[in-house]
Amino acid sequence: QVQLVESGGDLVQPGGSLRLSCAASGSIYRLNTMAWYRQAPGKERELVAAISRQGIANYAASVKGRFTISRDNGKNTVYLQMNSLKPEDTAVYYCTANINDLTRWGQGTRVTVSS
Repeated sequence: QVQLVESGGDLVQPGGSLRLSCAASGSIYRLNTMAWYRQAPGKERELVAAISRQGIANYAASVKGRFTISRDNGKNTVYLQMNSLKPEDTAVYYCTANINDLTRWGQGTRVTVSS
């Protein structure tokens, strides 16, 4: 069974950094675009960043210049390096990936930015 497992969420002070990881496992014969979404309390889920298998990345305007998405195709893993974190970055972060031509979602990891 294919699954995505995120890790790395934590409580961090404003201005701090975190690195999220998401590993895909199971019977995978095609792993295409991988992405991170987030959902803050009372808000809709929004795209944070996405990366193609070839490494082409795009970002939401609100995180551009602060967050970096990357992937290791050999490990079927995507990362999100988050720097200069702000309280408004507080949310549950979800990993998603196109695996075997189906969109899969992880269970989410919570990021809280607060002093």
